[in-house]
Amino acid sequence: MSDRPTVFIVDDDEAVLRLLHTLISSVDLEVETFRTAQAFLDAFKPTRRGCILLDIRMPGMSGLELQRELRERGIRLPVIFLSGHGDVQVAVHAMKAGAADFIEKPFNNDLLRDRVQKAVAESQYADQTRMRKDEVEMRIATLTPREQQVLDLVALGNTNKTIARQLAISQRTVEIHRAKVMDKMRAESLAELVRMVALLDFWKKRPPGAAPERPAASGPTDDQ
Repeated sequence: MSDRPTVFIVDDDEAVLRLLHTLISSVDLEVETFRTAQAFLDAFKPTRRGCILLDIRMPGMSGLELQRELRERGIRLPVIFLSGHGDVQVAVHAMKAGAADFIEKPFNNDLLRDRVQKAVAESQYADQTRMRKDEVEMRIATLTPREQQVLDLVALGNTNKTIARQLAISQRTVEIHRAKVMDKMRAESLAELVRMVALLDFWKKRPPGAAPERPAASGPTDDQ
């Protein structure tokens, strides 16, 4: 089994599966095909990466039901739905529930390849940012309650003088706490520290199942 990103195609139409396999393999992506949603669930391992190309209407478990099952299992692979003309409203509903995209049948081959490649790239970036988020959370867990307060106020752009006034402590004490925060968070600069907090805030606010984009860092400069 390859550890490369894989496009998982789930469609009950054998002819469609063959066509999609040929199209996606042509851009040097790994492809696995499944005739039913249950067959995909039975074979899938949570550590796999890539995206899912999923038909909406299938016998047994539908594409929407599979999407819901994936969400309940915490599987975050981007889902691109293949929808017939009469399924567009359903596909839009699926996107609101976290799907990455939908493509109407009959589809344009180049468009489909482009959308799949974009979804795979976003999935890879999501994996990287998720690992970074987990690292930041582990570092924050080492902070004392007071250091956490200082971190929160620094990330909001407050100066040491303002933080000292808000916490009713001396400015020197703030400087000591701030130095400990920088050390425990392994931040080489204040800007890097703010980016860590911005990353966590972004993950808390993003829609369920949405692939993260690069959050814009904002906050104090290093001379504060």
